[in-house]
Amino acid sequence: MDEPTHTPREIVRVDSLSKSFAAHAVVRDISLSVPRGQILGLLGPNGAGKSTFLHLLLGLTRPSSGSIRIFGQDLHKSRRSILSRVNFSSAYTSLPTNLSVWENLNIFAKLYGVPHPQKRVRELLELFEIPHALHSLTGALSSGQLTRVNLCKAFLNEPEILFLDEPTASLDPDIASRVRRTLLRIHGERGITMIYTSHDMQEVQRMCQRVIILSQGRIIRDGSPREIVDKGGAASLEDIFISIAHADQNETKKESS
Repeated sequence: MDEPTHTPREIVRVDSLSKSFAAHAVVRDISLSVPRGQILGLLGPNGAGKSTFLHLLLGLTRPSSGSIRIFGQDLHKSRRSILSRVNFSSAYTSLPTNLSVWENLNIFAKLYGVPHPQKRVRELLELFEIPHALHSLTGALSSGQLTRVNLCKAFLNEPEILFLDEPTASLDPDIASRVRRTLLRIHGERGITMIYTSHDMQEVQRMCQRVIILSQGRIIRDGSPREIVDKGGAASLEDIFISIAHADQNETKKESS
């Protein structure tokens, strides 16, 4: 039996995780622990390794070295049972456009073994304020509606860990604000763990209790948004992010010259 070897509050543990494609290292020796119920912001400039790190945590790609434990179990030994308790949403994920919202969500509900799928789908569409979209073709939805359908999909199985990749990127400011309030309400009610990526630094500061910043595949900052700003001697998290992005660009230019 695959027994937990960590504290009960720890829900994700990553040790010495690295991933290379050919000779190019994308994720480099990352170790971290995520306690149950935390909203963790995962930040970094383009090319910093965020997407690869998320793919590793979802078991979509295997690490070159290191280990990932979720719910106390090795991800690659127990991937199916782990992923039944996890879900993912991205503003950039597409669904079959020739199916209705109900047909799309019903397929996922069956895959997750959701009891009473029609009731659950209607509840989630109400929660994200798009009940009228139930019978609409997915291909006829606006980008903002599609983003919220993807969020409905992500909550179908009542996940214990939710990966959110720029969940408000295609929403207008009013709807984005309402979605954030909904996510925080669900977090408060259920204590769900969220791993959250965004390029909106104000959103990160509103949503995340802790932030890690990747640069060239490594963690270079880890702390609350306020701690990171204070330690960096900057006025805002956005200033920190921009300075890291510029440093990465300069390093890339040096390596290519």
